[in-house]
Amino acid sequence: MKYKIISDTACDLSKEMEKEFNISYVPFKITVEGYEYVDDDTLNIEGYLKAMLNSKNPIKTACPGPYEYLNHLKNTKEDNIFILTISKKLSGSYNSAAVAVDEFKKEYPDKNVYIVDSQAASAGQTSVLLKMIEVLDKAEDFNEAVNLIEEKIKSNFTFFVLESLDNLIKNGRIKRTSGLIANILNIRPVMEGKNGEISLFEMNRGFKRSIMKLADALGSVCNNFEERILVISHVNRLDMANELKEKVKNLYNFKDIIIVHTKGLSSGYADNGGIVIGF
Repeated sequence: MKYKIISDTACDLSKEMEKEFNISYVPFKITVEGYEYVDDDTLNIEGYLKAMLNSKNPIKTACPGPYEYLNHLKNTKEDNIFILTISKKLSGSYNSAAVAVDEFKKEYPDKNVYIVDSQAASAGQTSVLLKMIEVLDKAEDFNEAVNLIEEKIKSNFTFFVLESLDNLIKNGRIKRTSGLIANILNIRPVMEGKNGEISLFEMNRGFKRSIMKLADALGSVCNNFEERILVISHVNRLDMANELKEKVKNLYNFKDIIIVHTKGLSSGYADNGGIVIGF
């Protein structure tokens, strides 16, 4: 079955992976101090991160609009199209895609289009993408592929540890007093994605300790590692991503482990030093 995948930029891929899998990106936009950054190949990630660090105000993000999705759909030659979005509980990206698909189907009723709610973001969404490709490369029937993809999403895991809580404080995701106390006590919680939302998994002191404790804890959440690819997304912490990779390799037999840098949206929320994993 020939297919095309369109994704919003909450999905972290290297440029090599983007080209290899023929992924079309529909970008988020992020505003810092009145300046709008487009989350595409033109984004200067270092300049963007520096602007965030120097700003006392929260970043503002805008999901892709229906017209942007519609434009990508109309430029797709394949008859089987899959749109992958960040969790619809975290963003309006899914809803924008749905509006675009409704309009697209009026003009192209014979095309098959399905929107996949990854119920994740960052490395978790990348993990869903890799599972989709695994299914689609073997699938002969569109509806069968849809059912298999939805089953894969149910067993997908996302965890993250942030080195800096500054952006969460600025964006009101945690109370300022709670965030300042956490910083003083060097508390770095391990968070997880659950049913498309974010919840606390474990509390630890120290960023590296939290990362290593997360590696130890993976064995308690699943056991079929040989069937899974671990994706590690990082925001300027390749050293810690590699350290996590080595520890995980010694503990579990993942089919593969991939390290990627976060794109703009994930960098904005994970902040400098953040680590996100999906599998």
